[in-house]
Amino acid sequence: MPAVHHKLLLEEALQDSPQTRSLLSVFEEDAGTLTNYTNQLLQSMQRVFGAQNEMALATEQLSKQLLEYEKQNFALAKGDEEVINTLQHFAKSVEELNSLHAELASQIADKMVFPMVQFREKDLTEISTLKEIFSIASDEHEAAMVKYSRLPKKRENEKMKAEVVREVAYCRRKQHQAAMQYYCALNALQYRKRVAMLEPMLGYTHAQIDFFKKGMELVSKKMDSFLSSVSSMNQSIESQLEVDAEVMRSSQRELLSVDDTVYMPDHDQVPVNRALVQKAGYLNIRNKTGLVTTAWDRLFFFTQGGNLMCQPRGAVAGGMVLDLDNSSVMAVECEDRRYCFQITSPNGKTSLILQAEGKKEYEEWICTLNNISRQIYLTDNPEAVAIRLHQTALQAVTPITSFEKRSCFYSPPQSETRRPLEPEDLIVPGTPIQFDIVLPASEFLDQNRAGARRTNPFGETEDDDGDSDTHDSLLQQVFAVRFLGSMAVRAGHTQEVIYEAMRQVLAARAIHNIFKTSESHLMVTSTCIRLIDPQTQVTKISFQLKDVTQFAAHQENSRLMGFVLQGSDWSDGGEDQPSFSVFAFESNTEGEKICYTINLGKEISLAKKDPEALAQLMKAMPLTNDGKFLLLESETGAAVEAAGPDEQESEA
Repeated sequence: MPAVHHKLLLEEALQDSPQTRSLLSVFEEDAGTLTNYTNQLLQSMQRVFGAQNEMALATEQLSKQLLEYEKQNFALAKGDEEVINTLQHFAKSVEELNSLHAELASQIADKMVFPMVQFREKDLTEISTLKEIFSIASDEHEAAMVKYSRLPKKRENEKMKAEVVREVAYCRRKQHQAAMQYYCALNALQYRKRVAMLEPMLGYTHAQIDFFKKGMELVSKKMDSFLSSVSSMNQSIESQLEVDAEVMRSSQRELLSVDDTVYMPDHDQVPVNRALVQKAGYLNIRNKTGLVTTAWDRLFFFTQGGNLMCQPRGAVAGGMVLDLDNSSVMAVECEDRRYCFQITSPNGKTSLILQAEGKKEYEEWICTLNNISRQIYLTDNPEAVAIRLHQTALQAVTPITSFEKRSCFYSPPQSETRRPLEPEDLIVPGTPIQFDIVLPASEFLDQNRAGARRTNPFGETEDDDGDSDTHDSLLQQVFAVRFLGSMAVRAGHTQEVIYEAMRQVLAARAIHNIFKTSESHLMVTSTCIRLIDPQTQVTKISFQLKDVTQFAAHQENSRLMGFVLQGSDWSDGGEDQPSFSVFAFESNTEGEKICYTINLGKEISLAKKDPEALAQLMKAMPLTNDGKFLLLESETGAAVEAAGPDEQESEA
């Protein structure tokens, strides 16, 4: 008994993945081929029926014509009685033969043509109708998802959101029901097409045997065993179809008995798994359609090894979108959409902005891509390594939110295990990390009282008569940056400690889901470095340039930079001991420009001690018209001017 090996799984109807759509296209192609073949076969069967029906009419006409011979008035008809009797006998035989032909034509119509017509009009037409219903339901679901994806994140109308969510759930349930009915019909068609091919020929053969049985019993005996086996096969396939149809009906009832939250986006009850090294699902990707216009497409993404793959609907296989090794994944704000994140290549030249359907998917995608970026998938047990690294990082990194709370946080023991490539002489294991700079209320009020001097990012002040360490500075350059974090370090005169601090800060932000950063203006002068709030022009923190012992840009991500600041440590109760801290920033442009400006400021500061050296240095530098400030390329640009008070999310 032939078995059906390919089936559409009803359990995959809800996810509607490209793999399922690809398999569905194979079933649809098979149904289209079957429809064309059925039409051609039916034409041949109708031609046989027409020929047999014509044969019956012809034999009937022949029998009548034979009897008409007696009625003919032949001038020379004398002595034709034998001929007439013979023709009458022939007429009787032909009449009996005619009855057999008429019966055969009736049996061909009932047992061969009618089943094929019924198969075409019922089963194949049902497939075509269900296909159209499924297509309409899919289009309505896509339209509902587009409307849902456009819901604003802030100040959204809860009533509107509830209506859109109900609409998405209704459309998704409608698509799910249509898909399962369509899948069931296509699965059943694999059985019914066999029955449809065998049953007409079985009826045709039976009719022919009945036709010849009256005069040829031998032929009937030779065909009995064969026809018996064909009949048994037909009955077996029909019984198997009934059993499988009952199983599909039971599975359909079970799948439809779930709660409505299954169809609602962003209603996952399962906790977030942060140790994944593989992920697949639908995401919205932002594509540029012009200089300033963008479009969002909903595509199926999945990870394969260290690559991010994308598979459009209808495609047989997916294609690589981006190599994830050593890439950075951070949440971003994009077009007032929720759950957006950005993937940036190590060289910073390639980036993708994607949008997840819900918060759980959003966090799992970010964690999974970060795990893959660390090349965990190359280990023998990637899941175990991801879990161990996640737990170790949670113990080794403790976030704090301001300078005032640095001493209040718990630090893990010094014996915490570390990765072999991370030298402990650079940073003490378990060193707390500061992720933001928060001004005390008293300091904020002092800087905003009447008469206080506010610093402008372009070097101007409200009161030029006030004393300031930047008033007589020969260099003032402003950069748009985002503060990533700072931490205490052991060494202060090597760039490796900056790279290691950046790595730990970015890892801690990813582990603790701290993605938002406030944009600030980093002002570099020949005497100090200031971090200024772009909205209030209040100085968040200021560093003397002479205390900066080292500075460097990231080796792979050119937008990251950091510097080492030297301070004093009196904690031992003895002499003043030097202490070092690394401050990490993300710039809107290359970090090398900030490092160049800091180096230029230190050169000017040193040259001030020697008037001749200072004069030589100033000759090589372009100055403003009044000869007061060095002219450097502006780094704030239109992007900084357009930046609003809302917090941004780091792309590091």
